[in-house]
Amino acid sequence: MKYLKIIAWLSLVALVVIQLFPVTLNESDTVPQNDFMIVNQVPATIKNQLQVSCYDCHSNNTEYPWYSKIQPAAWYLEDHIQEGKDELNFNEWDTYSSRRKNSKLRSIIKQIESGEMPMDSYELIHGDARMDSTAVKEIIGYMDSLRED
Repeated sequence: MKYLKIIAWLSLVALVVIQLFPVTLNESDTVPQNDFMIVNQVPATIKNQLQVSCYDCHSNNTEYPWYSKIQPAAWYLEDHIQEGKDELNFNEWDTYSSRRKNSKLRSIIKQIESGEMPMDSYELIHGDARMDSTAVKEIIGYMDSLRED
């Protein structure tokens, strides 16, 4: 029993100490001219769905949930966001070559069709990110219309 108390206290101290190591937040006050929405003049319904379902992880501006201030959740979120931005950053869309844009569009279509995106873990916390069949069809149709191949 004594060992359990020691482990509990050490765990509590460790939890307090890791709070002293914050992450750099993915927040920007401006929308660059290279942004997907600006470059493509996206229709309002699709724009809203993309912002709600995709932009938190795939842009330079994340709307953070309350638990993002607590470690180790903040580390997990920051790693996840960086990974998403490395794969696709809508804010940098117009800096991509035509070939890369087509590749990204094919990937977006494939991942939305298969239900990979938005991720289940994201939809669990952000219920409004869930896409119904109509939204899926609209977004896939729009993304397909942008392809050049």
